Formats: sequence, C-alpha cells, structure tokens
Amino acid sequence: MPEKISTKDTIERINAATSDAANGMQQSYAVGLKGVQDYNQKWLEFAQANTRTAMEFWQKLSGAKSPSEFIELSTNNAQRHLTTLTEQTKELGELAQHATFEAFEQFKTGLTKASRD
Repeated sequence: MPEKISTKDTIERINAATSDAANGMQQSYAVGLKGVQDYNQKWLEFAQANTRTAMEFWQKLSGAKSPSEFIELSTNNAQRHLTTLTEQTKELGELAQHATFEAFEQFKTGLTKASRD
C-alpha cells in the first residue's frame, strides 16, 4: 500500500523546492554578474592599452621625415592593430562564453536540485 503524503508534507516540499530554485537563480545571477564585471574590466584594460598605442603611433607619425617613412609607419601600425584587435576580440569572446556557461550551470544545478527534492 503506497504511503500517504500529508498536505503539510506536500506544502513543505513545494516550499523547499521553491527556495532551492530561488537560491539557484540567485547564485546564477551572482555568477553572471561576476562574468559581466570581468568582461567589462578586460574591455577597459584593452581600451586603455589601445589608446596608449594610438598616442604612441601618432607621436611616431608626426616625426616622419618622408612619405615612405609615413607609409611604413602606417602599414606597420595597421598590421599590429589588426593582430591586437583579433586577439582582444578572441579573449573577450572567450570571457563572454565562459561567463554564460558558468551562469547557466549554476541555474541548471539549482533547478536540478529543486526538482529532485
């Protein structure tokens, strides 16, 4: 004969599951927020580095003594800039992907725990 579950037990289980789900979402948001903060910090770091590099380039360019030196400086800068932006974009993409994955894992863990109880 199956065990009877009282209304009180059912309500307690629902409350516990709801609490677990809410805690899981809260942890997911916290992890997501940390990921956004890390992303923004890295973006600002890159922006500052790119600004310094641009200022250095303009200083070198202003000292160019011939059209060929101007073209050489411009070409070298464009190549370095493209390489740097490619690397920075890749790193920012990896940060965003990692943050999204971690937040989703926290959310999934919370829902799984809530549904088991």
